[in-house]
Amino acid sequence: MPLPVGSQAPDFTIPDHNDNSISLDSLLKNGPLVLFFYPRDHSAGCTRQVCSFRDNYEYLLQRGVSVAGVSKDSAEKHTTFINRYDLSYPLLVDRRGVVHQQYGCLGLFGTIPRRVTYLIDSDKTILLTHEDNFRMNSHVQAVLEKLDMEKLNMKQ
Repeated sequence: MPLPVGSQAPDFTIPDHNDNSISLDSLLKNGPLVLFFYPRDHSAGCTRQVCSFRDNYEYLLQRGVSVAGVSKDSAEKHTTFINRYDLSYPLLVDRRGVVHQQYGCLGLFGTIPRRVTYLIDSDKTILLTHEDNFRMNSHVQAVLEKLDMEKLNMKQ
């Protein structure tokens, strides 16, 4: 079950596609974060999902919001995915599914990860939880609608 709005986002430190250790704190250092979980690199649905965040990335940055994706794929797969689709944000490697479990994103029997997007404020409060496994663009739409509705505690 995904984490509810109003709860605190669990801390983590996992590698990114360049094998750098990335923590939740480091992702939140400049303000709120979109943290989205997706099943796997290079699949049709996941490509649509990551590209919808790519296409809205500059707008999100202008609003003070950063973006990071998480899947159980390897750093090598993430790197080819990033290069192929010109992604400007990090993809994090959660091979063992520990962060997926912390965030309630493991599917039935821990097999196929759930497609869940969180908007996390700089104080680690979850402002938005959005799960949709069929409408890939709904994830970025939910974030954009939330940003239009609520003023975030952004660092200026």
